[in-house]
Amino acid sequence: MDFSSKLLEQAVDEMSQLPGIGKRTALRLVLHLLKQPEDQTTQLANALQNLRSNIKLCKNCYNISDTELCEICSNSSRISEIVCVVEDIRDVMAIENTGQYRGHYHVLGGKISPMDGIGPSQLNIKPLIEKVKAGKIEEIIFALSSTLEGDTTNFYIFKQLEGTGIKTSTIARGISVGDELEYADEVTLGRSITNRIPFEDSMKE
Repeated sequence: MDFSSKLLEQAVDEMSQLPGIGKRTALRLVLHLLKQPEDQTTQLANALQNLRSNIKLCKNCYNISDTELCEICSNSSRISEIVCVVEDIRDVMAIENTGQYRGHYHVLGGKISPMDGIGPSQLNIKPLIEKVKAGKIEEIIFALSSTLEGDTTNFYIFKQLEGTGIKTSTIARGISVGDELEYADEVTLGRSITNRIPFEDSMKE
């Protein structure tokens, strides 16, 4: 792709680094921005810079937040004794959109995947185990996607919790194997949370 401007080429190269954005789509987006009023483009740039500079991770659940404690963890009406374990922020958003869950979350930041060089120590697993051993949690709900990596991560955490006496459950298999939570419809996902099953039973399926 030939460019008449190095500035344009640089902007397209950066835009094309985004997931699902190829060079042609990146060019279309950059040209669109060029047609907009300068203050609109400046607002977008400032919003991205502000996001990158000021975003935080909740010190309790590792959800993305503007403050040290996210809105969910700081909400006194939420049930702090029930914790739903998810991969990332997109899963929190998907479950919250169902309106069927009133507990807290714990964001792992990924899944165990030896093929990708991701082990337990690179995820937020240790803080979860520590919270359980501190007696602050009564039930863990595993809500990772039904993939090999998701199941491996669930089982690893389950084994780490042996002897704690904590209740462990997993979302019902209304979510098809291999599906990501963010793509599940809200009704199906809500039912899967409400109709969760003991984790031990899920291993017999």
